[in-house]
Amino acid sequence: MFAAFLLSLKQAGLPVSITEYLMLIGAMKAGLAEYSVEDFYYLSRATLVKDERHLDRFDRVFGACFRGLETAEGVSPRDLPDEWLRKLAEKLLTPEEMAEIQALGGFEALMQRLGELLAEQTSRHQGGSKWIGTAGTSPFGAYGYNPEGVRIGQQESRHRRAVKVWDRREFRDLDGDVELGTRNFRVALRRLRRFARQGAPVELDIPDTIRSTANNAGVLDLKLTPERHNAVKVLLLLDIGGSMDEHVRLSQELFSACRSEFRHLEFFYFHNFPYERLWKHNRRRHDEVTPTFDVLHTYGSDYRLIIVGDAAMSPYEITMPGGSVEHWNEEPGRLWLERLTSHFQRAAWLNPVPERSWQFVNSTTITRQLMGDRMFPLTLAGIDSMTRELGR
Repeated sequence: MFAAFLLSLKQAGLPVSITEYLMLIGAMKAGLAEYSVEDFYYLSRATLVKDERHLDRFDRVFGACFRGLETAEGVSPRDLPDEWLRKLAEKLLTPEEMAEIQALGGFEALMQRLGELLAEQTSRHQGGSKWIGTAGTSPFGAYGYNPEGVRIGQQESRHRRAVKVWDRREFRDLDGDVELGTRNFRVALRRLRRFARQGAPVELDIPDTIRSTANNAGVLDLKLTPERHNAVKVLLLLDIGGSMDEHVRLSQELFSACRSEFRHLEFFYFHNFPYERLWKHNRRRHDEVTPTFDVLHTYGSDYRLIIVGDAAMSPYEITMPGGSVEHWNEEPGRLWLERLTSHFQRAAWLNPVPERSWQFVNSTTITRQLMGDRMFPLTLAGIDSMTRELGR
């Protein structure tokens, strides 16, 4: 098993040698990992990965080689039984039938009704309009239809009308090594560059050397100057998962271009909308999070803030406490975005969805207003407009 793991890492492009492999085997024999998948993950990562740029690829190979060995974490006693939510059929309705189905009337009404049904329901249900189940018109369940509902247990969105999603999903980090298609992004991002000479003097200053040598009666007098670097600092917040799965390739190209262009680049992930916590690694997003207040206190206001996301979600995720689809947020997302844009006054939102579609999505309109109309399409022209805005 471990030999196949090593070969998979090498095939993925990680510079893993037999030395690191023997070190891992020795550590396993010494009992450093025992029978815990979690311990083995950290042990193998520490012994086999020598460069943090390879962490994402290591995580993907590890997940492929040891899929199924991981145990579920954070399961609530009130989680719904899996057999209730198996996809036995899908509810397919005509537009006229969809128009006849009424919404419950808001986020609070939905949450209250869900609590009542959890207390009453004792068996699995399929079809119908009341209980939690599948292939029906109830606001709660999977593979049915309701204009305002809570999606529970469904693999992916079908109508994109869910107000809240009850599920545990796994996201993947963006790969910063994607090169195809990044060249044009890099060219567009160069408008943001602000060069400065900082650090130790290591570069030969030819004009000053000639001047100093001439003044020194021809005796060579070398003059050095600090290397010229792009001094612009960028903080990148990337929406991941859900409807952004359609835009992963585009986001990867932008991410790779940013890593190439900006020496001072920091990045974090979020899902749908920034809340009180962000994270660096998507496979560890439930355990290794960074409070958003820490981000505000760590990075100065001289950073340019670039948020990348489609801004397509339930409006409650922006305007209401508890609106997040993955956790209970004590404060609405709107408040956290206002804190970010107040601290990082040079901020912009890049949207991979075509601009002509923004007006038809309620949450996109709200987000654009919160950003002070500083939302730009994730295109070359959009990035050019964004760099002009951030370069002021």
